[in-house]
Amino acid sequence: MTAQRKKPRILIVTPEVTYLPEEMGNMSNYSAKAGGLADVSAALISALFDLGGDVHVALPDYRSIINGYLPDFFNKELDRIKERLEDERIHLAEDRAFYYLTHVYSGYSVTNLKVALAFQREVMNNIIPRVRPDIIHCNDWMTGLVPSMARQMGIPCLFTVHNIHTVTSTMAEIEDRGIDAASFWKHLYFRNPPRNYEGARDTNPVDFLTSGVFAAHYVNTVSPTFLQEIIEHRHPFVEPCLRQELSNKWHAGCADGVLNAPDPEFNPAIDEMVVHNYGPKNHREKKRLNKECLQHALELDRDENAPLFFWPSRLDPIQKGCQLLADIAYDIIERYQEDNLQMVFVANGEYQKHFNDIVDFHGIRNRMSVNDFSESLSHQAFAGADFLFMPSRFEPCGLPQMTGCIYGTLPIVFDTGGLHDTVRQLEPDGDKGNGFLFNVHDANALSWAVDQAMAFFKLSPRIKEEQIRRIMTEGVLEFNHTTCAEKYIGLYERMLQRPFFV
Repeated sequence: MTAQRKKPRILIVTPEVTYLPEEMGNMSNYSAKAGGLADVSAALISALFDLGGDVHVALPDYRSIINGYLPDFFNKELDRIKERLEDERIHLAEDRAFYYLTHVYSGYSVTNLKVALAFQREVMNNIIPRVRPDIIHCNDWMTGLVPSMARQMGIPCLFTVHNIHTVTSTMAEIEDRGIDAASFWKHLYFRNPPRNYEGARDTNPVDFLTSGVFAAHYVNTVSPTFLQEIIEHRHPFVEPCLRQELSNKWHAGCADGVLNAPDPEFNPAIDEMVVHNYGPKNHREKKRLNKECLQHALELDRDENAPLFFWPSRLDPIQKGCQLLADIAYDIIERYQEDNLQMVFVANGEYQKHFNDIVDFHGIRNRMSVNDFSESLSHQAFAGADFLFMPSRFEPCGLPQMTGCIYGTLPIVFDTGGLHDTVRQLEPDGDKGNGFLFNVHDANALSWAVDQAMAFFKLSPRIKEEQIRRIMTEGVLEFNHTTCAEKYIGLYERMLQRPFFV
């Protein structure tokens, strides 16, 4: 370790990121995204940078992905830019394993493991020695071996669990990829307790995500409730080893939950993908106009008074609960026939076909629109809808329910994980709450929650306008990355045992 700097240097290690601050260097327009981790990583880095932090980021050099933003990537100009990167804050790990990938994760577990090992090898062997960080912040299983090295080197390491997916590999395979696991093998988590290095090397699987939790000095999930749910064994699909290690960290006072926040671009006042921008004070008229634009674009009935429900996340029956809505979607539309209730889906996934079949079988294309995910259409739907669905069976954090509040589109959610931490039952009489929750994960309970939303929709325009104005205002103040970054800074300070900014 170097002598203590006045301002500690943090290295954020992440397999995904969207756009970074321009001041961070030539590759600030770099974008490699598979899910919410990319947005969260970029926003946290940006917020820390704006607060004056000495922030560096390590990313895989996904050349084919970058190629979408730098069309002449393979020419001599790129080589000149790359030579300058060493003096910047963005550090690209280089390996053929991910040069030619067109997506962050492939459909093959063997390829994903190969990418993860190549990425971590470069981080350990080249980036960490070059950056010489005071603290390392790792994210998810693709960085799960780095905390073991950090502990061996005495560098404080925070490990953030965004998702509970993990992989395993033997030390033999890890070392064959150029990682000196022998130097920190005692800090890895093996599926079977190892007696010695030789006995563990060839056949004893190393769990990447659990290793990150086991070796890190501090751990956080992306919502407080999701952490408690894991510790309390409320999700049987969570591996027992991961649950035990998170529990150990929690009881040792070394685990916490830090909520993510939506990207700052999700703001209806400045959103360039929304036809009619608006804020809390003029939302009533502008959301009506945005609804009409959405209805026109999707060939729904043009009706400014129709209650419009929006599905914003992937159609995944394992996590997202779309099967609950599939069971009752037509019944809801029929129940509120006189109100002309409408549904809009902007999402890909396994259950998209089910909803298309419902539309075709019942001939309700004027009331229900099922669309592939589109960034611009999704933004317009947030602006034009009255309510959004998030009946997830489990949710580490979730972002659409927060975005919905900022846009005045009230969330209907199952009471779990990050949804529990961000959505409170709406009580107009007491000026409380921001959405509608149900606590039994079945179709009847979701149907009940829709009825609660419709009861609110039928209140007087004055009451609705006042409540949505309050919810939008509170959403901007509560769900932002400055608040999120400040919480991470608090964790960094606890780990460093000194102020982050001096």
